[in-house]
Amino acid sequence: MKKLSIYLILSIVLFSFSCDSFKKKKEVKQYTIEQFMNTISIYGSSFSFDESKILFSSNETGIYNLYEISIDGGEPKQLTNREETSFAISYFPADDRVLLRSDKGGNEIHHIYLRDEEGIINDLIPFDSARVFFLGWSHDRESFFFSSNKRDARFNDYFEMNLESMEYEMIYENIEGYNISTISNDKNLFAFTKTITTTNNNMYLYNRETKELKLLSEHEGEITYRPVDFSSDGNELYFLTDENSEFTYLAKMDLATEKIEKTYDADWDIMYAYHSYNGKYRVIGINWDSKTVIKIFNTASGEEIELPKFENLNISSVNISQSENYMTFYASSSVSSSNLYILDLETNEYKQLTNTLNPEINPDDLVTSSVVRYKSFDGLEIPAVLYIPHQASKKNKVPALVHVHGGPGGQARVGYRSSIQYLVNHGYAVIDVNNRGSSGYGKTFYSLDDRKHGDHDLKDCIYAKKFLEETGVIDSDKIGIMGGSYGGYMVAAAMTFTPEEFEVGVNIFGVTNWLRTLKSIPAWWEDYRNALYKEMGNPYEDSVYLYNISPLFHAEKIQKPFMVLQGANDPRVLQVESDEIVEKARANGVPVEYVIFEDEGHGFRKKDNQIESNKKILEFLDKYLKKVEE
Repeated sequence: MKKLSIYLILSIVLFSFSCDSFKKKKEVKQYTIEQFMNTISIYGSSFSFDESKILFSSNETGIYNLYEISIDGGEPKQLTNREETSFAISYFPADDRVLLRSDKGGNEIHHIYLRDEEGIINDLIPFDSARVFFLGWSHDRESFFFSSNKRDARFNDYFEMNLESMEYEMIYENIEGYNISTISNDKNLFAFTKTITTTNNNMYLYNRETKELKLLSEHEGEITYRPVDFSSDGNELYFLTDENSEFTYLAKMDLATEKIEKTYDADWDIMYAYHSYNGKYRVIGINWDSKTVIKIFNTASGEEIELPKFENLNISSVNISQSENYMTFYASSSVSSSNLYILDLETNEYKQLTNTLNPEINPDDLVTSSVVRYKSFDGLEIPAVLYIPHQASKKNKVPALVHVHGGPGGQARVGYRSSIQYLVNHGYAVIDVNNRGSSGYGKTFYSLDDRKHGDHDLKDCIYAKKFLEETGVIDSDKIGIMGGSYGGYMVAAAMTFTPEEFEVGVNIFGVTNWLRTLKSIPAWWEDYRNALYKEMGNPYEDSVYLYNISPLFHAEKIQKPFMVLQGANDPRVLQVESDEIVEKARANGVPVEYVIFEDEGHGFRKKDNQIESNKKILEFLDKYLKKVEE
């Protein structure tokens, strides 16, 4: 009850603030999509062996490649110039060789590549069509671990690669479908999990020496367990769980006695936790009402480390160097793109290393988002992230979009998103909905859409539209719906099951035929298949239900302008899903725009494609939602 009261107060405050801001009509400069996409997107931070440089990924050239930058700052140096999207993994422990990850055209068949000190790049473990994933360096820094589904496409076996010989050996043949979570410092203990449902799994301890596999999570009911770290001596296992709790917390288990002790909790989900190399610091990431809140503790004293204080920036993605002298982090906001920083943990001095926002864009022209809440059809409170254009007012009402995240089980979060700011900058309000079934708001909320997809979650989106109308600054005749992946499904569901509610729909690689999608789940998702069947329905047993919630079989009801975007190499939502619903929608005589990217998968990574997709979306919205005369 106490938390609900806090929610209510927060909603009133934020909504009042937003309404006050609606009154201030402001002239803003409009920017092109090219200008927005010239803001650089960067990820990752790996320290070099001598801790003089940091490795990260950047799409500055239009395709993600690898860069390094001195801890003293300066211009980043480009290390790779590959035509395939490439993400940095890590420097080697004792030299400047680099590991990177890449697939082909978004097909999600990822491999590990090695860039040597001369800049030559080779596929390190060329397992043909099998997937290969880096799992981390051993604590002694003499090897690294990786997984691959080469033997059986359904399951990942686990391997160790010796750095001196560059030869590998299988250390666990995974015929049962376990997922590895963490490995002890002595490389003898492995923590595994096994999925049961999306809200229930088991946790195991595997002893490499004795080959013993032990269940650590004997339980009843829906409980999740996620091991995150062993203690330095291997006697304790730290893990995240929601046992006897609405939210996930950090706990530790004494492996000799199996006694469990709660280590850290909050009124929100703990997203991740880990220890620095020598165990001096414990890092905890909290999913605090659509934002990441970082807590760092000195493990010896228990004291919290003071992090840099930014007035309007949110700190995330913390990485502590092996010496435990330095820490990198990212900081961003809804009007400030993510930048890389370095903090000296001895002096507490920090430095910004990158400037990613396009200097042509004035942040004052961008819109700071607000976290709001509204009541849905059954009185359930729905969180959302709201963007209202500066120029919106009661005298100048603007069109709006209900935006739906992916999943099922994703989350709309506060942060910089060029695609949303582009729409808002061009006069569209956006409400990014966390419909029931979204993560981050407790396990009860997370499960509320089970077997109610395209119904209760869709109603949450419809009530977001009602919330927008009540602001007084939205043109109620010009509200559309847009989303990607599961959000794309919600768009297609809205267009077919509630065809009068939204004026347009923009479906970005969304599911339209659950019978096909659930039967064509990639083999490497085998451990998740049954969990998804329990949430969504089993295509071999629940065909009538899945037929009824699949927009494709009701496409004759589409009567409003409809746009679909699709990657040809998408292994999750096959192109045929989009092909078929486009064909049926066109048969209705409604305006339909279809955009296919031949070199993309489930998500558009290449900047040229991002520019084209966003530009075409705005053109579609201007024509059919804003109804701008040509």
